[in-house]
Amino acid sequence: MHYRLLPASLKPLADKFYRSQRSAMRATADAQLWVAEDQEIVASLCLHKIAHGHWLTSLLVATALRGQGVARQLIEAALADCTTPVWLFCHPQLSDFYQRLGFIPCTDLPQPLAERLARYQRSKNLLAFSRAPCASLAAQGLEP
Repeated sequence: MHYRLLPASLKPLADKFYRSQRSAMRATADAQLWVAEDQEIVASLCLHKIAHGHWLTSLLVATALRGQGVARQLIEAALADCTTPVWLFCHPQLSDFYQRLGFIPCTDLPQPLAERLARYQRSKNLLAFSRAPCASLAAQGLEP
């Protein structure tokens, strides 16, 4: 399995992956697009610059590979050099997964994310999480 930042010119390949999984997710032009590949894309996520950090969205792993650590490894690859906080929204059943990766429940979101979460929560049950930069995690003994 190979994890990498996908060049913007290859964004259509990520969209093809999302469609193959019957997902409405799409790679956005303003985000870093990270993928896991095993001859073809088998997982993807978007990392958007926002406020004083990043917002992780659109994490999806091919159905056949779920539960095998692909999402964890993809997140770690995407955040390896990240020196700012990272926020994400997730369904409650994914809370334990993200907490094992050093994310903690978050109620103090940057304003753009707080507004977006409020809109999303009108129709979805979502929680907000944040993760400090890896250097801070290591200093606290929390690095995964």
